[in-house]
Amino acid sequence: MTLRERALVALREAILTGRYGPGDHLGEVEIASQLSISRGTVREALRHLQQEGLVTPGVRGMLRVRSLTDEEVDELFRVRCALEGQAVAEIVESDQLPHLVAELNAALDKLEAATGDLNEQLEADLAFHAQLCELSGNSILLDTWRHLEGPIRVVVMSASSENRRFPMSAGHHRPIVEAIARGDADTAVRVLREHMQAAVTLLTAQA
Repeated sequence: MTLRERALVALREAILTGRYGPGDHLGEVEIASQLSISRGTVREALRHLQQEGLVTPGVRGMLRVRSLTDEEVDELFRVRCALEGQAVAEIVESDQLPHLVAELNAALDKLEAATGDLNEQLEADLAFHAQLCELSGNSILLDTWRHLEGPIRVVVMSASSENRRFPMSAGHHRPIVEAIARGDADTAVRVLREHMQAAVTLLTAQA
């Protein structure tokens, strides 16, 4: 692993585990000293995290961990819902529907098994939704969803522990897959929309 890759992994982990919280400034000098690498290497890693949506410019151009307002969280999840709703429609229309449903059920099983560590549960939750998009066969849809993944992670990790956990339960996702299995795209999208709306309410609730 190169120094840039090591810096990128370390900084991403620090953000996603909450060591750097939303709005925290990310000083190149301080980070370079902590990681024993050059400022240039830190700058490259921060630039990559900015592309991922985890980092944004702050006062005097200094980068900071992205912080979303309640309105932005709502907008983020509505766009996410639109993408995943389109994925549902394309999966239901596929002539490989039984195989795709089996893949989704396997992802659900992994989510159900991830009942302990919150980070593990978040990874399983996002993996399910990413697979929903991937199984649509629409590469542009998946790539667009991937660009939302960073901000989604920041929003989830900045919420209280219990409010993070509830929307990620397998039970909240299973009705989506059951509707897809029946070929009922309308119900799947409706359940998906309700799931996203409930998540926004919980994730924007004050601790």
